[in-house]
Amino acid sequence: MSVRVRRIYEPPEPDDGLRVLVDRLWPRGLAKDAAKIDEWPKSLTPSTELRRWYHAGEGSYEEFRRRYEAELAAPEAAELLDGLRKSVRGGPVTLLTASKAAGESHVTVLAELLKD
Repeated sequence: MSVRVRRIYEPPEPDDGLRVLVDRLWPRGLAKDAAKIDEWPKSLTPSTELRRWYHAGEGSYEEFRRRYEAELAAPEAAELLDGLRKSVRGGPVTLLTASKAAGESHVTVLAELLKD
């Protein structure tokens, strides 16, 4: 059971397992067939409002994390998160993002929640 975080622009690797795009917007300049994604659960990504709020620099990462975890508690997102947890138990899962700063983004939050 492992969860990896990689940039979507990196070429797929054999040990990626299930490749899940966890960005709400499609990555710029990347052809869909080149991405080799298995799932794109947009309901697991931060809402447009939260994403814009955070990228505008209006709040701290801790506040972003708190708000994002609240969004993940909503029924649709919680169901998708549970499904992804089951996938992790079945083998490796790679969370894909276009973000250059994945360490302080929603991807880190998701990865931590999946490892619990």
